[in-house]
Amino acid sequence: MTATPEQITAAAKANIETLLTLANSAFSNVERLAALNLNTARSVLEDGVANTKALLAAKDVQEFVSLQTSLAQPLIEKAVAYNRSVYEIASQSQEELSKLFEGQVAELNKSLAAALDKAAKSAPAGSDVAVAAVKSAIAAANSAYDSVSKAAKQVAEIAEANVAAATNATVKAVTTTSKAASKKVA
Repeated sequence: MTATPEQITAAAKANIETLLTLANSAFSNVERLAALNLNTARSVLEDGVANTKALLAAKDVQEFVSLQTSLAQPLIEKAVAYNRSVYEIASQSQEELSKLFEGQVAELNKSLAAALDKAAKSAPAGSDVAVAAVKSAIAAANSAYDSVSKAAKQVAEIAEANVAAATNATVKAVTTTSKAASKKVA
């Protein structure tokens, strides 16, 4: 069960490729997040200036309150959109990492099975029970990994549905509050 230099070199190359893929994914996601933050900061600044000008141009208290109420809803909607975008970037990043990890686990299982088969061929007579026990343990570990992986995906789907529901509820609440405040002022 010794590895040949070619096998070691191939494993090293595969590990380097995995690390490069991981690094590229991380840089890409950081870049997307930075761009989102810069665009959001620019938008918030521009909106803040425009809103301040509009509020300063109000002729009376009633118009000021009405403007203030009408300006709140777009801010909330933009905040919700920003949070949704951050969540999408994070969940896509997590999905990429999961796929990479699943690929590594599959490759490791394949290598382990090949090594075990090779060892079984050169094992002394009577070691079939030990090899079968190891294969059984590997199968149980793979089954447990699959169960955990499926459960994690279900949790992620539930979390995503909850985020969407909370976002919709927030937007709806802000809209209702803004309309109610506008009616009180008018």
